[in-house]
Amino acid sequence: MLTQPQPNSVPTWLAIVRLLRWDKPEGRLILMIPALWALFLAAKGTPPLGLVGAVVLGTFATSAAGCAINDLWDRDIDPQVERTRDRPLASRALSIQVGVVVALLAMGCAAVLAFYLNPFTFWLCVAAVPIIIFYPAAKRVFPVPQLVLSIAWGFAVLISWSAVTEGLELATWLLWGATIFWTLGFDTVYAMSDREDDRRIGINSSALFFGDYAASAVGVFFAGTAGLLAALGVVMQLQFSFWLALAVATVVWAWQYSRLRDKDLPNPAYGEIFRQNVWIGFVVLAGMIAGSVF
Repeated sequence: MLTQPQPNSVPTWLAIVRLLRWDKPEGRLILMIPALWALFLAAKGTPPLGLVGAVVLGTFATSAAGCAINDLWDRDIDPQVERTRDRPLASRALSIQVGVVVALLAMGCAAVLAFYLNPFTFWLCVAAVPIIIFYPAAKRVFPVPQLVLSIAWGFAVLISWSAVTEGLELATWLLWGATIFWTLGFDTVYAMSDREDDRRIGINSSALFFGDYAASAVGVFFAGTAGLLAALGVVMQLQFSFWLALAVATVVWAWQYSRLRDKDLPNPAYGEIFRQNVWIGFVVLAGMIAGSVF
């Protein structure tokens, strides 16, 4: 049964903060991580500070735009989902017009930062825009919309790497593949908490697509991530620090997979596992930096 959202008295500035998910930084950081992986690896551990700043600000701006666009698409779906019913556009704390303006401003900020980059990287940024805009529609027509999100995440690797080298190479594609698998893994976990609502509403997710094998699929995705990162370490001749960080990440991913196999896992645990992947990503980043420099 459709829930009719009612406007509430949340201040506009706070509603915009919530629209951009700045009150939930883990989702912003988890996009930044693959971009930083690529940036530091391409630069052998020491990228220019100006480029680091551009990438960090660019991921924040892109993520902000993606959140606003997603919520504009889903403003009539979100009220029917327990986890999302209080989002500003769903609850009518913000109007559609404000949502559009915020999305355009965020896209504009990302575009300004893109002009700081070389021409090849700039056009990669342009190529990512249609995926960012139309990803929210994927859940309506595509059985595994998390794959579309993963491709969007993968652009963070291509953009950051080419910002340093002005090109792409084998190591880039290994990192891109690892990012695709990692994103499929943690976003399938995220979707597992919404399965009942998504099934009732009639929208798609990888958690529904894989059904009883969703936990196994996540295990395969995390194994693929670890395998491609290992191949990357060999190709780039990364040192002991990287392998130690990858070992820690792999052990945690295996532990997460074992938890997901529990049929009685409480719903909040899926969010916990998603958030754990943020610090896992930073552990791997630290290993990449140290393994490139020392």
